[in-house]
Amino acid sequence: MKTPLVLVTAGPTRERIDPVRYISNYSTGTFGYKIAEEARDRGCRVVLITGPVSIESPSGVKTIHVESAVEMQKAVKAWANKADFIFMAAAVSDWRVRNSAKSKIKKNSEKVLLELKENPDILKTLGKSKTYLLVGFALETENLAGNAMKKLKSKGLDIIVANKLTKSYKLFGDNKIDVLLMDRHGASNLYKGLSKGKLAKIILDKAFSFDIK
Repeated sequence: MKTPLVLVTAGPTRERIDPVRYISNYSTGTFGYKIAEEARDRGCRVVLITGPVSIESPSGVKTIHVESAVEMQKAVKAWANKADFIFMAAAVSDWRVRNSAKSKIKKNSEKVLLELKENPDILKTLGKSKTYLLVGFALETENLAGNAMKKLKSKGLDIIVANKLTKSYKLFGDNKIDVLLMDRHGASNLYKGLSKGKLAKIILDKAFSFDIK
């Protein structure tokens, strides 16, 4: 029996403004790394495509470092059709600067306007035609279940892992969090106050037992 290949994305992307500045987000990559480590511990072959993080690359995992959304898209495309399971835990920037500056933009510039261009929707592309099980992640600030289900359907996902950001909620990093796990068959489970390591086990249990038909 073939050993499953698990593809995981993690961390943020950075979109260059000039050689010293960029657009990004608060993702630490913790969730994606925990999923990659759990898949490795279950005997899977694992490819981890990661944006810039401060976490050490896990042993026994093929780790590919990228910076921008376009670089992540290229790396994912190279591995997607070889994968049996894909976990898209990365927080990919929705936009990039249309024309990033080749030299540092000076503070005394009279006016600085950044024209943004949409980044490729990697997740939606993966959901169009697939031979793998596809798991997406969603971070919402309102209507958690409704927005998560909308994303699950519009992106062609099998499973979605969703959580809600509030002012008092320490979501980023290695903190205990609440997660809503939903699938395209209509099942929905809420898990409260669990570590991302524990949640990785639950998510992989769900994915590995999922009826893809």
